[in-house]
Amino acid sequence: MELILPKKIINLIVMKNIKNVIGITFLFFSVSMISQEVKKPNIILIMADDVSWNCFGTYGAEDYETPNIDALASKGIKFNHCYSTPICTPSRVKIMTGQYNFRNYTHFGYLNPKDKTFGHLMKDAGYKTAIAGKWQLNGLYHNAEGSLDANRPQKAGFDESYLWQVTTQKKALNGGERFWSPPLERNGKLISTEENMGKYGPDIMSDFVCDFIEENKDEPFFVYYPTVLVHSPFVPTPETIGDQPKGQSANRAPRDRKLKKDNYVAMVNYLDKIVGKIVKKVEDEGLLENTIILFTSDNGTESITSRWNGQNIKGAKGETVDMGTHVPFIAYWKGHTPKGMESEDLIDFTDFYTTFADIASLNLTDKDPIDGRSFLPQLQGETGKPREWVFWHYQPYWGKAGKYKGAQFVRNQEYKLYRNGGMYHIPSDIHETKNLLLEELNTSLIFTKTILQNVLEQAPPAPSVDEDRESKERPVYPSWKNMVNPND
Repeated sequence: MELILPKKIINLIVMKNIKNVIGITFLFFSVSMISQEVKKPNIILIMADDVSWNCFGTYGAEDYETPNIDALASKGIKFNHCYSTPICTPSRVKIMTGQYNFRNYTHFGYLNPKDKTFGHLMKDAGYKTAIAGKWQLNGLYHNAEGSLDANRPQKAGFDESYLWQVTTQKKALNGGERFWSPPLERNGKLISTEENMGKYGPDIMSDFVCDFIEENKDEPFFVYYPTVLVHSPFVPTPETIGDQPKGQSANRAPRDRKLKKDNYVAMVNYLDKIVGKIVKKVEDEGLLENTIILFTSDNGTESITSRWNGQNIKGAKGETVDMGTHVPFIAYWKGHTPKGMESEDLIDFTDFYTTFADIASLNLTDKDPIDGRSFLPQLQGETGKPREWVFWHYQPYWGKAGKYKGAQFVRNQEYKLYRNGGMYHIPSDIHETKNLLLEELNTSLIFTKTILQNVLEQAPPAPSVDEDRESKERPVYPSWKNMVNPND
């Protein structure tokens, strides 16, 4: 029997179903939008090795071609005042733990495995974590307990790793240089020079980064990529090596100064190519709108002289002048970072940990560092709470006594003040040749000196200038008061 309904009732049923469909559709899109909003942004931190701000086109470099890094700056934010320590390990410990070096830095080439890192932080926040590039933090140089533990990167909070110098030094058994045919360790397993014969280390490690991005594109990920470029030895890249054999012998730097400079330029240019490769991978996976890409460097250039804004600037790695401490910092987050903005805000390496916690919507606890200040608001075009100063407690514990001298100093965008005396106006005196304290100070300079001096008076005792890599006493002050956010 066929059921015949009046047209009016049929219309009511149809309209009700349409409303249901619309409601379901609206609910679907609402849930989808909420899901997209709730998903935490990915973070990729690329940290170059031994290269100052003055080696990148966007900062005024004249000898190098860095179109990919320059493009990041033109699409995102370029910070003109980011500062590291003058050599690698103090910078790496500082950025990974968010702590001033006076709290936890005791040996070159060593990260205390008891320290909480931003790897732990991001993993606790639900991120998949990876690290690639240079490790050099097991304590091999002083035979620290557990220095041969191949799983130390995993214990530092990283799910996956592909690294140089985890359990073997360059000249030790299974050792070798980081560039051509490098010995690397992937997730605790040694990949020997023979297995990597003819391969270029930076290519291997950046491929690993790209693969990690692809494999984890559907969940939040955190990538820390402390590159091996552009540290010495200054040797040819895949674009300049030609027919030369590509074994470990290719890692011997030429003695000729011009050839060294040529190789260094080629290495900076290749670093830029790798940055472009990673950015393209993020774009190809459709992740640019939800990925924060950060680029910086661990310290200044070694001893290479470069043209910058019409003048010659010689690298000063290990020294406390701008050429040893002033590093590039560029941030790009499509749809969030103001396009082409230049920021004069001060950025310290302790700020990265705090910012990552902010990005992951984590509240810091008493187990987290207190020395940083989040720059997430600046990444979103907001004012935020910028620093008034940047502080260094620099004790390298590297080289012979006096080669890399310990020091304590503080600066703002223009002026730098040393604990042991000496105040300099950096924009007009980048080599720090004119001590303003030897002259009569005007009211403005007296006011600035008072502010900077107050920071130094809050700090622990300054490091000794005579300590070296063999020093027995290594004082740290882990419980020192909060200097950056004293009211927290």
